[in-house]
Amino acid sequence: MGITKLSDLIRADAPDSISYKEIGDYNGKIIALDTSIIVNQFRSAVPNLNLSLLGVFYRTLTFLEHDIKPVFVFDGDPPEQKRAVLEKRAQNAGWSSAQRSHTLSSKTQEFLRLLQLLGVPCVQAPGDAEACCAQMVRGGVVDAVASEDMDTLAFGGMVLLRQLNAKKVSEVMEFSLTKLLETLQLTQKEFVDLCILLGCDYCDKITGLGPSRALKLIQQHRTIEDVMLNINRKTHPVPLGWQYQAARRLFLDPPQSDPPRLQWSEPNEQELVNFLCQEKHFKEEKVRGRMEKFRKNLEHRRKEREEKMRGGRQTSLNEFFRLTRKRRSAGTGQSTVTKKSNVI
Repeated sequence: MGITKLSDLIRADAPDSISYKEIGDYNGKIIALDTSIIVNQFRSAVPNLNLSLLGVFYRTLTFLEHDIKPVFVFDGDPPEQKRAVLEKRAQNAGWSSAQRSHTLSSKTQEFLRLLQLLGVPCVQAPGDAEACCAQMVRGGVVDAVASEDMDTLAFGGMVLLRQLNAKKVSEVMEFSLTKLLETLQLTQKEFVDLCILLGCDYCDKITGLGPSRALKLIQQHRTIEDVMLNINRKTHPVPLGWQYQAARRLFLDPPQSDPPRLQWSEPNEQELVNFLCQEKHFKEEKVRGRMEKFRKNLEHRRKEREEKMRGGRQTSLNEFFRLTRKRRSAGTGQSTVTKKSNVI
């Protein structure tokens, strides 16, 4: 679910914090992707797991063709506060808890294997993937987070991309957290309280508060505690035993992990064919054909680069898949990539 109606609020009250771009604008960028969001997009459109695998195969190659370096982040253990939401989603999907756990485990292994064969790094988050993605963009390990869930902003993700769906004609929505907070005149902590009032995955919300009213209350009173002192409890009842403080802690201080050491390599075409065609029974000519198109597109991009480079130095396809350089965290001058790794 993310944060209820947050995108509507931003479009209405902080439109300058949104930029509309094309996928080509992210050439050369390292993008952290919330894997569960991508998988669920394909599963919603095509319930068959194998077809979802094929969709991720195509999309990942398109990212690489645009010189986007994707980092796929997998959810870790969910916090206790989110279990009720996950249980409800499981019931809506027609699973029991046990079925859901087993299905997700099997699904994760399938997608993890595919992504490793495609040569892209996969990271296991200690908790919610969105929180891990936000940590990586704050630390300068990646340039942006691609997710449809707006809670990436509540976790402190400085740049959020929505609709990065690998189509040249698509209009990508880029949200700047810095501009958003500046326009709304809120601190990050106050913004988190606003997100909790709007509705999040970690606790219930005060009944009857719409986005505009919630924003005005936070701008006037600054904290949930003071908001509760200044609302009509009859028209806006506060949930019994409201766990807003636990939700606030999860957004402001989620589980942390060491920055991963990210590395890309060329896709292993033969193993991809073995996996997608022999095991998953897709037509080999389709998989081979897409890989051939991929190689031609990379070769075309290599030639374009050579034309722009002074001295005409030759580049190879391997240069598209080099180990990422250590990136510096803004304001610290410190390298954020260590030898420790939580890459799956």
